[in-house]
Amino acid sequence: MGVWATRSPNRPNPIGLSCVEIVSVEPDTPEGPVITVRGADLMDGTPILDIKPYIAYADAHPDAECSYASEAPDMNTLSVSGTELIPDDMEKEAIIAVLSGDPRPSYQKDDSREYGIHYGTKNIRFTVSEDTVTVTDVKYTQD
Repeated sequence: MGVWATRSPNRPNPIGLSCVEIVSVEPDTPEGPVITVRGADLMDGTPILDIKPYIAYADAHPDAECSYASEAPDMNTLSVSGTELIPDDMEKEAIIAVLSGDPRPSYQKDDSREYGIHYGTKNIRFTVSEDTVTVTDVKYTQD
């Protein structure tokens, strides 16, 4: 899942996150569907933009029910090769850290596919085979 579909702390915006309890769902009201929540960490009048499912391994509410992602993801890091292709003007350590965390979408684990991530004005192309990420190319992108 992408950063917009998750509760990743690495978000490209200042939107805050709160864990809330859904008290009720009223699909047909004069204002449209209404979801009533409790426990939000926000000021009165702040809009709630999105609601994500409760994730037991990421939230600390022992009495809550979890049916969406009940087990923590495998956080094994991958080794990274081909780093000599990363230009010296880039933050190599940061890029290697991102690549070692396997930045592929969780639903795409195709060893024959070339993937890419944007970093500044560059697109870092890579493949993954077993436990190794291999940088294949670094292409400049347009701003």
